[in-house]
Amino acid sequence: MIRDIVIVGGGTAGWMAATYLNRVFGDRVAVTVVESDRVPTIGVGEATFSTIRHFFDRLGLAEHEWMPHCSASYKLAIRYQDWRAKGEHFYHPFERLPDVAGFNLADWWLYLDGDVSRFDERCLVIPALCEARRSPRSFDGRLLGEYTEDGRAQFPYAYHFDAALLARFLTTFGVERGVRHVLDDVLSVEQNDRGWIDHLVTARHGVVTGDLFIDCTGFRGLLINQTLGEPFESFEDVLPNNRAVALRVPEDMGLRGVEPYTTATAAPAGWIWTIPLYGRIGTGYVYSDEFCDPAEAEATLRAFAAPDSPDLEANHIRMRIGRNRRSWVRNCVAIGLSSGFVEPLESTGIFFIQHAIEQLVRDFPDAHWDQALADDYNRRVAEVIDGVREFLVLHYLAAGRDDTPYWKAAKTRAVPDGLAGRMRTWASLLPDESSVYPHFHGFDTYSWRVMLIGLGGWSTRPRPALALADADAARAVFADIPRRARRLAATLPDCHDYLAALHTGRVPAVG
Repeated sequence: MIRDIVIVGGGTAGWMAATYLNRVFGDRVAVTVVESDRVPTIGVGEATFSTIRHFFDRLGLAEHEWMPHCSASYKLAIRYQDWRAKGEHFYHPFERLPDVAGFNLADWWLYLDGDVSRFDERCLVIPALCEARRSPRSFDGRLLGEYTEDGRAQFPYAYHFDAALLARFLTTFGVERGVRHVLDDVLSVEQNDRGWIDHLVTARHGVVTGDLFIDCTGFRGLLINQTLGEPFESFEDVLPNNRAVALRVPEDMGLRGVEPYTTATAAPAGWIWTIPLYGRIGTGYVYSDEFCDPAEAEATLRAFAAPDSPDLEANHIRMRIGRNRRSWVRNCVAIGLSSGFVEPLESTGIFFIQHAIEQLVRDFPDAHWDQALADDYNRRVAEVIDGVREFLVLHYLAAGRDDTPYWKAAKTRAVPDGLAGRMRTWASLLPDESSVYPHFHGFDTYSWRVMLIGLGGWSTRPRPALALADADAARAVFADIPRRARRLAATLPDCHDYLAALHTGRVPAVG
């Protein structure tokens, strides 16, 4: 059996992997994290989407136990600002579009309304709660989803948190439960005669041996790329944003308020994220160095996010966009940035980590090292990353914005295999289960519909069948959506007020 797991690299990926594997396998498997205190982590992965709740549930952590330690806040949606046109916005929320009389509500909207500027507010409840800055939970702990009448609503929120604080919290959580923490520099990675990793040599702790080695060394890929030589396949032909600059902006959130959403604002050579935490704003400019240099990007971000705070330290990041050909090679599994990364437009970085950990548990090997397990893992990890790549490319192809060289070029770049054909179909039919990327990648069909419509640069004709269908049920749903939104906005508390109560222990213990 596999008895010793050695994770090289800490940060969010390393400690999420360590605590999850420790929770699943207990003392039947020893987990060691080797990390250097001299190698900085990226530490700006501050937004997630709703599957993250499964991670905290598996660790047995309720919100009141971890959120106050991580400056955490709620995320109901992503607000896309200026992607359609300057001054316009729409929301991509955690809320499915219902079916009515055999057709999706988006199809009914296209037939009965078609006003792109009102699509999200006409078809969805959560955008109104975002505008009102409502918490997804009431003070008695009840969840927004319990008010949903169609019975199909997914878990309605995710989180924002300080990634460095989460890693610190999980370090303590893991060590208290038996994870061995080796704070040291790796001097070399030694292989055996077969080319498998045999042990690490560290500066102060000497030799660290293991059976399975997990590479969480970020873009360096110390084990998977530098030691085992696995090739990295770039996505920059279709996703050219390869750099970012980030700022941590202090704010009095009690005065400012806390928006329960991430904002992605279109910028001249990319886009700017705004993430409200409990205590500060995380912000950054994701851009292509083909159209913008780091100094210009930093100046743009400072003018946008912190014009009165010139002393804030900027964190410049060169991103490796793409994935390894394989993320599991011999006895090494890469998780996090060492495996693959696309730009953070849909908050998928931590999702990739979580999915990889969960898939590793399902495909966990024994002493026989059955290659079929590694093949299954590699296929599923690649499908997820490739699917997100295709979804993000859609954002640029379908955006109405075309006022700079960057946004003009976005319409003429290469397109991943399959997406061009799918988009030809979507000129006549909105995306459905049979016409989106076919493998699991974290995004439901409704997300493809919301983005294709909301971005405003792609037109689709209504289904002819709707002219012969009875539209009364759809009209009733459209009339009910603003009533439900007003009722929830009047019932749910202000997001900052709820977070203040949560962070000071004044709300019920909920998961």
